[in-house]
Amino acid sequence: MTIYTMGFTQKSATAFFGVLQRSGAKKLIDVRLNNASQLAGFTKRDDLRYFLEQLCRMDYLHELLLAPTKPMLDAYKRSELSWHEYEEQFLQLLAERGVEHAISRDLLENSVLLCSEPTAHRCHRRLVVEYLAAKWGDLEVVHL
Repeated sequence: MTIYTMGFTQKSATAFFGVLQRSGAKKLIDVRLNNASQLAGFTKRDDLRYFLEQLCRMDYLHELLLAPTKPMLDAYKRSELSWHEYEEQFLQLLAERGVEHAISRDLLENSVLLCSEPTAHRCHRRLVVEYLAAKWGDLEVVHL
């Protein structure tokens, strides 16, 4: 099974939607804690849902089980947590939530996990797919 991940920052709308179209994915799963911020630009929840339907023929889902908690994210943004500490806490959160059981493999099949970070290197979307790959086994992960 293939799962894609992608961030939207440092991408124009043209580049962003072009990459999604070329991926062949059928669904975008938004794993951001806050998907309605004015700072999200063209990826603000309702706008994104519309653009995905019209431009990419993709479904949209916001899945908070795959998002960090507000206190965890805020602590990381304020540099109260290092990346390593954030990573450990987030992986523990995924385990506590039992996401490998709570999220259906069918839901994620041929989907793109969306977050804001431009690369997957220091983003929780990478942690999600690595966690699920360790639990489920046969995942191919493509970072767009």
